[in-house]
Amino acid sequence: MKLYDNTLAPNPRRVRMFLAEKGIAVPLVPVDLLTGEHKQPAYRKIAPNSRVPALELDDGTIILESVAICRYFEGLQPDPPLMGIGVLDAAVVEMWQRRMEFELLIPMAMTFRHTSPMMAMLEDQVPEFGEKQRVVANKRLGTMDRELADREFIAGPRFTIADITAFTTIDFFKLAGFEITPEQRNLRRWYDAICARPSAKA
Repeated sequence: MKLYDNTLAPNPRRVRMFLAEKGIAVPLVPVDLLTGEHKQPAYRKIAPNSRVPALELDDGTIILESVAICRYFEGLQPDPPLMGIGVLDAAVVEMWQRRMEFELLIPMAMTFRHTSPMMAMLEDQVPEFGEKQRVVANKRLGTMDRELADREFIAGPRFTIADITAFTTIDFFKLAGFEITPEQRNLRRWYDAICARPSAKA
């Protein structure tokens, strides 16, 4: 088993953080995105979508998509539970996980991809679109602050994959100028608590 990885991108970090919470070690194979290694024929045989991460099992099976990879490991090692306990809790965690992807990760990613000079050679940039997405993402940060006023973590009282998605998103997209404001005390409390977890260093 091996995980095709990139040390900078947020999606591979989601999987590394998930594995760290589980205490699972998987050999990592670095993929250099900045040199376009992910678009070369050798890697496309592994991941036709040219994305990281990709998990290759011992029998040659390839699992793409961060959450699908995490679900595989959740099934192999249910403790600690990061994707819910029981049918209802699993649905609630999945809801918040998807909301963190659609409402936070995507607008922040679109801001970064369309406004950052780092992405100019990789993206057909539309800066106006990127700036509109910045407004969307900043509104979501404000909503998160209000939501966290009455609960410890994104999906409730326990740390879950929804926290991993939100944390790795906010942490990475500082590169696009996103930051937690002084007024967002609930969001800051949550962020600092996640930073203190050993898995945050994964």
